[in-house]
Parts: sequence; structure tokens; C-alpha cells
Amino acid sequence: MLSAEEFEEVVQEMFDALPEQFRHHLDNVQIVVEEIPSRETSEKMRLRSPSDLFGLYEGIPLNKRGTWYGMYPVVPDKITLYRANIQRGTRTVEEVRQRIRDVLIHEIAHYYGMNEEEVRASGY
Repeated sequence: MLSAEEFEEVVQEMFDALPEQFRHHLDNVQIVVEEIPSRETSEKMRLRSPSDLFGLYEGIPLNKRGTWYGMYPVVPDKITLYRANIQRGTRTVEEVRQRIRDVLIHEIAHYYGMNEEEVRASGY
């Protein structure tokens, strides 16, 4: 549906459209797009199928960062969006855009320290 370049543009648009207070506290976070989860990621996440995962947050959640955080170089946290999986089952570009927004919010919630049940309970 969307090319890799178009998809990345929509990811940026959806990120920019998030409320300022949501984006303001993001620190040392990289957002990347991959086609599908790697075999290693699928095994680590114990996925039944690589197509089950739309996004993944990897890093140290904001609420777990102590005073030590940043005292030495720290690899950026990473939010990965999986393009093929996000587009699978959608019929329109608007559906893809909405799913990208939802996945971004879901993964950013993990960055803020919410666990899976808390994120899902909030509607994402």
C-alpha cells in the first residue's frame, strides 16, 4: 500500500501530530521502521508468527531511569514499527495512518513505563 518512504513520512506526521506534552519528555529515543520482526526478535518476544508484532519498544523506561542515567554514554532507546505488519489487513491509507498512530502511542506508553496491561486498558 505505502512505499517504505511514504510509510516513514506518515510515521513522522503522526509523531508530529501527537500532543506536545506526550512528545516533550521523550529523551534519547530513536524511532525506526523495519519491514517485519527479525527471527531474533520473534524468538525473544516468543511470537507465534512474526506478523503478530506491529511495534516494539526496547530500552530503559523513563520511570526506571535513576540519577545514574546519562552519567555515561547510553545507547538510545528504540521504538520499531513493522511496516508490513501494520499495513496487513488494512484497506485504506487512512486505516494505515490510524494504525501507525495507535502503535506509536502504544510504544511510547511503554517508554513512559506502562506495562502491556496498562497500555491495553487505556485503549492502545
